[in-house]
Amino acid sequence: MSTGYSENSSLRRVQAIADYQFGSLVGTGLFPEGCEFLFSTTGRIRQILYGGVRLATVRASDGRLTLGIEGARRLHALLPAPGYRVVIRDDVAEFVAQGKNAFAKHVIAADPQIRAGDDVLVVAGGDRLIACGAALLSGAEMLAFNYGAAVRVRQGSEKNASGKHQPAPDEGDDEEARHAGRAD
Repeated sequence: MSTGYSENSSLRRVQAIADYQFGSLVGTGLFPEGCEFLFSTTGRIRQILYGGVRLATVRASDGRLTLGIEGARRLHALLPAPGYRVVIRDDVAEFVAQGKNAFAKHVIAADPQIRAGDDVLVVAGGDRLIACGAALLSGAEMLAFNYGAAVRVRQGSEKNASGKHQPAPDEGDDEEARHAGRAD
């Protein structure tokens, strides 16, 4: 589908969104030349890929970016601490890296500039990136509260840690075996 936009125009558009959302000069580092774009049926940018890997999605409801773990890694390298970081205790880092939500009682530090709804980087000791997701509380509230979720994790750093339930594959499952006992 033709959108009327050139690839260069799409790249400049998502770079401008990133600069607005995460701070000046982040866009060019987050989305370098060579990014690919997936478009919606209405011709709007939906996903930004680099080397076939999703960096971010443009949210249809408000035009802001939701980061994939690769986009979070790039942003983590670009922003100095504490920029958009939520630091959690090391003893729960493994669970959050698997895609589980980060709770307020586990937060030991948070960027005071974080607002509820912002996309954030979840890190553990030594500024080690373990997940990315949406802040459910402001940075100050994360530190003040002792209960409830602080970050709805979208994707953890462990392989296949999307934050969504993924059923285990059935090794012997094939189309013939599924329909063998079924009467048509």
